[in-house]
Amino acid sequence: MNTKPFRLLLACLLLSPGAVTAEDAGPVLLIHGGAGTLRAADMSAADRAAYEAALHAALEAGWQVLADGGSALDAVTAAILPMEDSPLFNAGRGAVFTADGHNELDASIMDGATREAGAIGGVRWVRNPVLLARRVMEASPHVFLAGQGALAFAIDQGLELKPSEWFWTERRWQQMQRATLQGARPPGPSEGRFGTVGAVALDAAGRLAAATSTGGTTAKRYGRLGDVPVIGAGTWADRGCAVSATGDGEYFIRAAAASSLCARMALAGESPEEAAWTTLAAIRELGGLGGVIVLDGTGRASFAFTTEGMYRGRADAGGRRVAIFAAGEQP
Repeated sequence: MNTKPFRLLLACLLLSPGAVTAEDAGPVLLIHGGAGTLRAADMSAADRAAYEAALHAALEAGWQVLADGGSALDAVTAAILPMEDSPLFNAGRGAVFTADGHNELDASIMDGATREAGAIGGVRWVRNPVLLARRVMEASPHVFLAGQGALAFAIDQGLELKPSEWFWTERRWQQMQRATLQGARPPGPSEGRFGTVGAVALDAAGRLAAATSTGGTTAKRYGRLGDVPVIGAGTWADRGCAVSATGDGEYFIRAAAASSLCARMALAGESPEEAAWTTLAAIRELGGLGGVIVLDGTGRASFAFTTEGMYRGRADAGGRRVAIFAAGEQP
């Protein structure tokens, strides 16, 4: 097997935009807008500026919570909301279409201090799925609600619903049409592997939290759910580690990616970079690609991905930085 891509990624991780020492601990926010085939040559200057502005808006929303002394849980929620409201990302308003022409939304959130969690899957019309996941965590005895039941709970909780037209975007519709013409085969990397959004945060009290939101994969069928709403696969937070993942969901589920990454840090003493790389290498051996953002309780962090790029950003006392492509970029 050619190990050059692995060596290249390892080098990138050692220069990770999130890598800091324990002495730098303090409020930190990391976000991602999904990993995938993202090449500078394929993106116009206008599109790049739009994505960077959207990432900065998410960072600003989440960082303001942390700067005001708020909780990591509130920070990740605040960071996810503008990305769900943006048509650029595969979450909320910009979600991909199912094979039936609908938008089915998934999200999850986890409080590292308590290990309380909430998740929703296959939900239509809810403007901000991350808010519904949080309500599941805080206002129900459950962890995971799906489909019509989750929608009924959203209505009961008074969450904002939007008509189908609000979620319609030309780009996502065309992606679904192409996938359907190809016999609803899994979409290529540039069609469905990026756009999922996520956030992890460490607050001034040392508490960690993680949240992730997505529309799933283009032209998905039969109520397919990926890793995002599966606690321990796409999202995990405990007292020592917080993870949000993006990529080929089936493989992240099979690897229990997010929780196993944190277990490596806790039990094997691996750094966020080491654990992230080991986890992604295992997923790649299964056949999957993707990325993770990771924070530990001392502020050490990692952005790791086995794709050509990942929309990502970091906010801390030193400012806000964003990046998209792999080569030579560090937020």
